[in-house]
Amino acid sequence: MKLQSYLAGQWREGEGEGITLNDAVTGHAVCSVSSAGLDFADAVRHGRDHGSPALRAMTFHDRAAALKAMAKHLMSKKDEFYALSAKTGATRADGWIDIEGGIGTVFSFASLVTREFPNDVVMVEGDVERLSANGTFVGRHILSPKPGVAVHINAYNFPCWGMPVIVKPATPGSFLTEAVVREMIAGEFFPEGAIQLICGSAGDLLDHLSEQDVVTFTGSASTGHKLRTHPNLVSNSIPFTMEADSLNCAILGKTVEEGDEEFGIFIKEVAKEMTTKAGQKCTAIRRVIVPADKLQAVATALAARLGKAVLGNPAAEGVRMGPLIGRDQANDVQSKVDQLASECEVILGGGGDFDIEGADNTSGAFYPPTLLRCDDPFNKRLVHGVEAFGPVSTLMPYDSIEDAVAIAKLGKGSLVGSLYTYDDAEARNIILAAAPYHGRMLVLNRDCAGESTGHGSPLANLVHGGPGRAGGGEELGGARAVKHYMQRTALQGSPTTLMAITGEYHAGARVYSDDIHPFKKHFEDLKVGETLITHRRTVTEADIVNFGCLSGDHFYAHFDEIAAKDSFFGKRVAHGYFVISAAAGMFVEPSQGPVIANYGLENLRFIEPVAPGDTIRVKLSVKRKIRKAPRGDEQPTGVVVWAIEVSNQNQDLVAVYDILTLVAQREA
Repeated sequence: MKLQSYLAGQWREGEGEGITLNDAVTGHAVCSVSSAGLDFADAVRHGRDHGSPALRAMTFHDRAAALKAMAKHLMSKKDEFYALSAKTGATRADGWIDIEGGIGTVFSFASLVTREFPNDVVMVEGDVERLSANGTFVGRHILSPKPGVAVHINAYNFPCWGMPVIVKPATPGSFLTEAVVREMIAGEFFPEGAIQLICGSAGDLLDHLSEQDVVTFTGSASTGHKLRTHPNLVSNSIPFTMEADSLNCAILGKTVEEGDEEFGIFIKEVAKEMTTKAGQKCTAIRRVIVPADKLQAVATALAARLGKAVLGNPAAEGVRMGPLIGRDQANDVQSKVDQLASECEVILGGGGDFDIEGADNTSGAFYPPTLLRCDDPFNKRLVHGVEAFGPVSTLMPYDSIEDAVAIAKLGKGSLVGSLYTYDDAEARNIILAAAPYHGRMLVLNRDCAGESTGHGSPLANLVHGGPGRAGGGEELGGARAVKHYMQRTALQGSPTTLMAITGEYHAGARVYSDDIHPFKKHFEDLKVGETLITHRRTVTEADIVNFGCLSGDHFYAHFDEIAAKDSFFGKRVAHGYFVISAAAGMFVEPSQGPVIANYGLENLRFIEPVAPGDTIRVKLSVKRKIRKAPRGDEQPTGVVVWAIEVSNQNQDLVAVYDILTLVAQREA
């Protein structure tokens, strides 16, 4: 079988025999792959001309719904994916990371976007910037999808929003990627041109990109540097995000004793990171930094735990660690171990003969858990520059906290570092000193270890990436991941014009009103900028006393005439929460109508005090509308965000905030 690429709306086979991809366990041929003769320029044009316009016409919520539907379908096919994953050498637990973990990431982003993004094709970011004395000239930032393509090289698991994606997976395991993409295409979850796939070499793909395109890369630092300096990427300033393999570290705190829970957690975590996916993770622990007086105890405990790890065919009973992805990778790991051994002592593994359960190593790609020891980490530098991308880690001692941090820094930037301590002061000192050298830092102790996702697990809502050797890039991180594929543009103009562009009310914009109270209107009948000006209300001393008795708030500024004169206000004032309660009573329409419920209150600010005798008035404006997808047979609804401005008799603002209400849509 020869793998196919999906380009310009068709499954296409490359020319020639191509490269043979082998089963990592048996060494038997699985398929061949070639991208020779494929037209990558046409693929880029197809993405721009077909995928991009269709995707950019979809709102964020439309895209989220499509992703959710796609994720549900892929989850139903997971057993097929696990069967293919086993041919890459992955155990069921290893495969879970990429299959169910990856699909779970898609679910997470679908949910996040529905909660945090507007149901629109443009996103407004930050607050309005007042650029003139009278407020007739203002500024605002918007984010809009780029009209290009996103090229994912070995990074197909990261979400892409509003941009068509061209996926180029790592060749050795591309048969699994091809199977997943086939299901994505067959399900027709996204418009044609939104997803394309290259199996094999990327050829001249990068030559055809332009300034509106994006490239993301996951892999070795050396390959990443070559791609980053590609002449076309440089000349057109094409955004390039790199997430490179790095020499991640785990630090055992100096305060941890051998009998402490943290000691056991440390041993377990290091061993897990060495054996999960046979150490073939960009986040795996490569450098194990421990107090000098605990070095031997750690070496003994770690060797004992690794010695129990059963290496072999993932299909065999009891096997917890499979082979590397291929013989070439196994040979590369052996070469790197030989380099490290010139400066370090091999205390476990290191190649040679080793036991394999349910298979042999005559044609497979097995490599044993390998533990090295470097007693002089400040002068032996290979351990901070050579990475064996497999089940290999090196122990190294430190004498002081400062030394531990200095050793961590010698890696010149990593994706993740982890610290194991129950001393919070020690944790603060190490983390604050080491954080600039890591994209993520995990502090593990007895309080959180039971629920921790572990050292090597990037999470959808946290940033993944790292400085220096790790590539200087950033992926994931909740809403940040969506924004990577969008252009941030600063808008300047009048409040009315910016309101029309952004679909969000801006203070000072021309407003609309009629004789119908806004709370009597259905969701689709409300217009952004629609405004209600209420009647006036004079605040009395009785209001303050009654509210204080009702709420139990008898703060001196509200009740003590003498103390209030010496206060910040210089007089007695009404409760801030009375002001917003009174405001609600002034703008709410009490009879039954389309408004179903209060959804919340945001961005509350008390600007000026309200004293007995002051008269307040409320301005209620439709700030933003968020259409919600109906669930089952329930009535369709939407969330309306209302801008509230409370002013006094001098037209000075005394309070501003937003309220959110759930409002019914008209029956279909």
